[in-house]
Amino acid sequence: MHDRPVLGGNASSEIRMWICGAHGKNNRETGIIEEIELESLYRNSPPIFSIWDSILYEKVAFEPNIKLLMNCSCMNAEMNDDTIKSITGWQLTTETWHKVKAKHFADCSGDGILAPLTGAEFRLGREAENEFNESIAPSKPDDKTMGMSCLIQLREFDSPQKFISPAWAYKYPDDNSLPNRDHQLSRWQNFWWLEVGGISNTIDDTEELKHELQKIVYGIWDHIKNHGDHGADNWAIEWVGSLPGKRESRRFVGDHILTQNDLRSEGKFDDIVAYGGWSMDDHHPEGLYYPGVPTIFHKAPTPYGIPYRCLYSKNIDNMFFAGRNISYTHSAMSSTRVMATCGIMGQAIGIAAAICVKKNLTPKSLYKEEIKKLQENLMNDDCYLPWHRRPVSKLTKSAILTASNGNTEILRNGIDRPADGKENSWKGENKDWIKYEFKSIEKITQIRLIFDSNLNRDIKNMPSSYPLSGNSKFDIPKTLTKEYKIEYLNENNSWLLAFETNNNYQRLVKIPVKIEAKAVKLTIKATHGAEKVQIFAFDVNR
Repeated sequence: MHDRPVLGGNASSEIRMWICGAHGKNNRETGIIEEIELESLYRNSPPIFSIWDSILYEKVAFEPNIKLLMNCSCMNAEMNDDTIKSITGWQLTTETWHKVKAKHFADCSGDGILAPLTGAEFRLGREAENEFNESIAPSKPDDKTMGMSCLIQLREFDSPQKFISPAWAYKYPDDNSLPNRDHQLSRWQNFWWLEVGGISNTIDDTEELKHELQKIVYGIWDHIKNHGDHGADNWAIEWVGSLPGKRESRRFVGDHILTQNDLRSEGKFDDIVAYGGWSMDDHHPEGLYYPGVPTIFHKAPTPYGIPYRCLYSKNIDNMFFAGRNISYTHSAMSSTRVMATCGIMGQAIGIAAAICVKKNLTPKSLYKEEIKKLQENLMNDDCYLPWHRRPVSKLTKSAILTASNGNTEILRNGIDRPADGKENSWKGENKDWIKYEFKSIEKITQIRLIFDSNLNRDIKNMPSSYPLSGNSKFDIPKTLTKEYKIEYLNENNSWLLAFETNNNYQRLVKIPVKIEAKAVKLTIKATHGAEKVQIFAFDVNR
């Protein structure tokens, strides 16, 4: 149930914030978020927001067993004591009420709409320094938050472009009117500091704040175009956001409240299901009204773990949550709120909900009974969990593993990316092969591969502006394997083709097969441009 006409939240075409995540080498988030971004790099070059929207849309709308209700606002929750029985939403476009019944519910709304509807415990504002001994928190608690922004997108032309400011826009006659606000044009300038709302209420006052942001946005662009030399003569404003992108509002309370100190100690919880690594990026609540530096990037380690106990309600029996409304303090939220981090939380609760349904568990009882299973499933779906090793199948472990060259054992060590100073990958060249040989004929149902999508690629999911020089980096990583084949040796000692592709562009590939084999061989035929091939995992599963 989604109250907007497009998916993606702050990453959608309605808001157009790029996806950020953990800092540091080899820390890019994988799993569904990587699948989406690679799909966009394949199909969306040059990058266009409508195509980006369509990719997000298809991942949900055409997924079996998902019923997508768009333009549908959650209006009511029917409760049975501390259990949600149903959610009712109003669909604006069809003027229809929709009642959704389920065993479990997940609030990924950002604003935590189920909190006031269900009685779930939540927090709003900033904790005092002494409540959790957080050094970056204010000395006294308050209801202030980080604000919201209406972003803008620019395009460069080959001739001068004029701009006439609307009469209702604010005036910023010189650079002194915008202290500490960098407004020089560049490829990655997205004017994130166009921010208000932290001293208001980022839910109740959203519409009023949107009008304020519109006055600011057009005033800022008038300043850049018409007041001083900003190198903007050939630039035009192509798009202005009408839906403010939010940073902070309600935060649910779970069985654990993540704090600044949890982050600083690297979050090595027994129930880690996601990770962060963005700085504690604590925007001043006054936003643009504050003349000082608009945000402080307090240091945070990367990566740090996020525990499962932050992703379900303390007092509502069947409610998960993910995103910027999870169980943490304001200080910790200033890091974990970024979208790639939020995305891998979402994948974690999706798998958790599936386990709860299958095993007839509550979110709370899953922590006690099936947390290892949840972690294993996440890692099998290429969701990296720092300090954890993915269990590989017994068949993969017991088989004889050889290759045309290189160190093959690394392919079944259960670590699917460079970590702790180790590459954790097999390296080869086009036409090289890797082979598993079994002690007897084995029935195999799946081949699992992890290719190299260059986790250190320097590119966002979408650009902030469109210079004449273009955005040439929006292409499939050259390191990815493009062409390969899988063969198997049957009982007659004949090699038969099980699978072949000439156009792979994904990192995680799970290939369903129905074969009886004495051996299985993977042969690399081509990459997307790199001279060397790099593979992090090759698993055979019964």
